[in-house]
Amino acid sequence: MLIDFFLHLKARKLPVSTREFLTLLEALQAHVCGPSIDDFYMLARACLVKDESLYDRFDQAFGEYFKGVTEIPGLDAEIPEEWLRAMARKHLTPEERAKLEKLGWDKLMDEFRKRLAEQKGRHQGGNKWIGTGGSSPFGNNGTHPEGIRIGGESAGNRTAVKVWDKREFRNLDDSVELGTRNIKVALRRLRRFARQGAAEELDLDGTIAATARNAGWLDLLMRPERHNAVKVLLFLDVGGSMDDHIKVCEELFSACRLEFKHLEYFYFHNCVYEGVWRDNRRRHAERTPVFDVIHKYGPDYKLIFVGDATMSPYEVLHPHGSVEHMNAEAGATWLRRLLDAYPAAAWLNPEPERLWDYRKSIELIREIMGDRMYPMTLDGLARAMQGLSKKH
Repeated sequence: MLIDFFLHLKARKLPVSTREFLTLLEALQAHVCGPSIDDFYMLARACLVKDESLYDRFDQAFGEYFKGVTEIPGLDAEIPEEWLRAMARKHLTPEERAKLEKLGWDKLMDEFRKRLAEQKGRHQGGNKWIGTGGSSPFGNNGTHPEGIRIGGESAGNRTAVKVWDKREFRNLDDSVELGTRNIKVALRRLRRFARQGAAEELDLDGTIAATARNAGWLDLLMRPERHNAVKVLLFLDVGGSMDDHIKVCEELFSACRLEFKHLEYFYFHNCVYEGVWRDNRRRHAERTPVFDVIHKYGPDYKLIFVGDATMSPYEVLHPHGSVEHMNAEAGATWLRRLLDAYPAAAWLNPEPERLWDYRKSIELIREIMGDRMYPMTLDGLARAMQGLSKKH
């Protein structure tokens, strides 16, 4: 069965190697995991999947392969009683478990086996059998205060205590919107480590070598800690149409703060002009000239714009085109100045990519950026980090 499972994963384009599969077999032989399918799922994922962005694809392949097991008539003969007891202990509170024991565990298990043995076909809308759309505690798309969802999508009640093919890592699919955790995973592609600061970390390899050279006399060597040496200059569009994207921008900002030690950020509205700011509450009183930004932060910074680039084309192309003030020079002029100062640059757009061709301003900014505009999906962010990592 496991060889077929391995081939099934390969057929679903998962990069699973023979060595990783043998590791899984060794773990099973060593009884690393318990008897439940959940334990096997966690073990298999740990052994076979090395990239978090592939978790969702693995979940789907795992569900496809093992889903049929729960639908074979007479399945009760294949399920050891200790497995059923373990699952109940996992999902019931001590009070609920006490009530079941008062009712009699054997009677409860007999009823479960009876349903599996007697059910001969699909059921819809009932309150007893394993089916759909009813009030039975087993099935999907129904209503029950506490049940087990077997296959299918949730009805939205969120009362299931167990879900057979629940996709816990669905948000890691490279076509869905991002969360802080997955943004961090994508941003790590830009990391470049260097040892900086005081020597406060044990250099284990150096200590071993130095001790060997000293005929066994211990010689402790220290070294600076490794830090992410990448420098990021982040420009965030706020207000107007960007209000629809506040959540994802907050998540991106939070992830950047955690991932990059050298991060400088500024805000702008719609398009960058002669001044940007750090505090939106004081954006009219405390502005930083863009020229000061360029003079203060060197060309080794990676420049990232975040905005939907959705505005009147005049805001990009014409002096006095800003909706907020009379700008002496066009937004395009300031964008080009920034791009000249920072060759490694990217624009992240939270608007769906399918809409970009319908926005003239997006077309203009994409052209100015040299087509370095990316959607705010996991795949888009990964491509942006790859582009920023190239030598310029």
